Amino acid sequence: MASALSASAVSPAAALVASPKPAAAPQSLSFPRAFSGAAARPARLAAAGSRTARPRSLVARAAENDLPLVGNKAPDFAAEAVFDQEFINVKLSDYIGKKYVILFFYPLDFTFVCPTEITAFSDRHEEFEKINTEILGVSVDSVFSHLAWVQTERKSGGLGDLKYPLVSDVTKSISKSFGVLIADQGIALRGLFIIDKEGVIQHSTINNLGIGRSVDETLRTLQALQYVQENPDEVCPAGWKPGEKSMKPDPKGSKEYFAAI
Repeated sequence: MASALSASAVSPAAALVASPKPAAAPQSLSFPRAFSGAAARPARLAAAGSRTARPRSLVARAAENDLPLVGNKAPDFAAEAVFDQEFINVKLSDYIGKKYVILFFYPLDFTFVCPTEITAFSDRHEEFEKINTEILGVSVDSVFSHLAWVQTERKSGGLGDLKYPLVSDVTKSISKSFGVLIADQGIALRGLFIIDKEGVIQHSTINNLGIGRSVDETLRTLQALQYVQENPDEVCPAGWKPGEKSMKPDPKGSKEYFAAI
């Protein structure tokens, strides 16, 4: 069954990527020059109240009716997924109050950049697990295509066994709700969202189709997020990693940081 599924799943994706058509053709994987969807809009800061030397809050909050932006609740979804070579049901809200979530979108199964990202996250899954985080991969492919890809060996362009679920978004509703769907091509940009235990999006990145993401940077950003949430009177400077010096977000405290570096 796996070989039959693999054969049927390989053709569409391989043909799309290998033989790109003009940008007007919906089935083309031509890269859009820019993504100007609602998800690219800047988040609005909460009202600061009276002006003081020390900010009352360094947390951005998006309006409830906006598309998901940093500071907004992540749109819930329930969908089928493949995990441990079985079909399972995944609901994002099931993780609320329990775990952080790395939710990442990729364009299509049986393509080229995608397996490098998917397997890289799987190989580092234990590091995320140790800091109470689950990883979910999402594409517009069916669970049957996901299963065939998992059952294909890595040396043949497959994924092999993965340590986290691959979610099927055949209706494209999840990709659309997270603002990463390329509507005329019916696939998602490489969007990645870090969602905290309260279900709030705390980080997002969106890459164009040909640009793979960094597991190292995703892990570092997650660690910085967790540190700030555990130490709300501190912030993390550029490139911060666990064990390094953080900063107090006020004129006096920041000078102490700058004097020490």
